[in-house]
Amino acid sequence: MPSLPPPRHAAVRLIPMTLAAIMAAVALAACTGTATPSASASPSGSPGGSLGPSAAPSASASSAVGAIDHKTGATDVVLRLESGGGFVPIDFLASQAPTFTLFGNGVIVFQRKVETIPEPDASGVTHGIPWRTATLDENQVQELLEFAITQGALGTARDVYMGNIADAPSTIFTIRAGGLDKTVTINGLSEDSSQGPDALARAAFFKLSERLRDFDHGGTIDSDVYEPTGYRAVLMDRESAAPAIDWPWPSIKLSEFVDPNGVAGGIQLRHRVMTPTEVASLGIKEVAGGLQGVVLKTPDGPIVGLILRPLLADEQE
Repeated sequence: MPSLPPPRHAAVRLIPMTLAAIMAAVALAACTGTATPSASASPSGSPGGSLGPSAAPSASASSAVGAIDHKTGATDVVLRLESGGGFVPIDFLASQAPTFTLFGNGVIVFQRKVETIPEPDASGVTHGIPWRTATLDENQVQELLEFAITQGALGTARDVYMGNIADAPSTIFTIRAGGLDKTVTINGLSEDSSQGPDALARAAFFKLSERLRDFDHGGTIDSDVYEPTGYRAVLMDRESAAPAIDWPWPSIKLSEFVDPNGVAGGIQLRHRVMTPTEVASLGIKEVAGGLQGVVLKTPDGPIVGLILRPLLADEQE
């Protein structure tokens, strides 16, 4: 397997910063309307491959005096970007997943930025965009966290930023580093953030989201296809459907798919964790990015739709 190229900022020395210094930089950027210069980190080292739970307890990484502290476990989420909400079909809600995640051990899992949304194939099945994975070294982790906290404005962000567009999706950041442990939700984030009291903050959030959404610069940086150790399988009732696949799991009962958060009379997202072997029983190729539009005939006769979504290292169900 080819090694990943050295980071583009290899010639730039990482300057350790205390959280106080970082906050001061954020404040200065907000006052002047400019951001602290920062090089872009590229993945380096061997790609991460399949993720599993950490065998060792989480620790705190601080490779230099004043470095940004963060946990180092394989299941510790340090920085995450995802989108949610808005006026979208229920299938998309059932398959919602983070676009980018940095784990404590430096492993990143992300979806490449695409210009067109995948279309259903001849059988009506839509194959999701496969996640990619690689590993950042600690210098690259530090640079990315500094960027997120300062130029990305997460260091001083409040929890929620409401937008003016009804049913617009929200951009959601999670950061757990440098003394921060928070989720920031921005409704209706877009490049046009030139007006309003939160214009500077929204511009910073958009800059960070664009970096994370195109982290490998259009595929120009080597990475591996992420191979999940499990999938979330969601079943939804269908009134009518195209030709259905016979139920492929003789030992799995329909009653094993449950929605513990479902409300009677409301939307039910009955789900179960499936192993790669169980998923393979469907006889469908290219499932790494998940599936939508699969139609199954259950043992008792009802027709259901199946949605598959890969699970990440921190997800248990």
